[in-house]
Amino acid sequence: MSIVTKLLHTRYRVNDLERTVKFYRDILGLQEIKRHKSPRGSELVFLKAPESAEEIEICHFPGSEPVAVQPDLTHLAFEVESLEVFARHLAAHGLKYSDGPTTSSSGTTFAFIDAPEGYEIELIQKRAGHI
Repeated sequence: MSIVTKLLHTRYRVNDLERTVKFYRDILGLQEIKRHKSPRGSELVFLKAPESAEEIEICHFPGSEPVAVQPDLTHLAFEVESLEVFARHLAAHGLKYSDGPTTSSSGTTFAFIDAPEGYEIELIQKRAGHI
């Protein structure tokens, strides 16, 4: 018997809710699933990648201290079909990779971009024929 059955969502607290949601929607292509205010006053937006069940909860809590994301603390990783195509998409939005692309010994290639609040996003292109 397992104690937990599945991962539902990951929460990131941010200073600028709309700027962050716009980034995840327009740059990463995530879909906004729902939006509401929590009983304690947090503004919450849930997003997900088209082929994933897990969600990302973006939270703005007006009464709290400003968010200060320390480097290399956490990141989200997303699969992309082509890092080259994604780089052109980024350039069209005035953005570029902050690190990479780098190819691992297994043939998987990865690169990083920075989300508006300083959270790191890893983009992974699996090697051809790899499941």
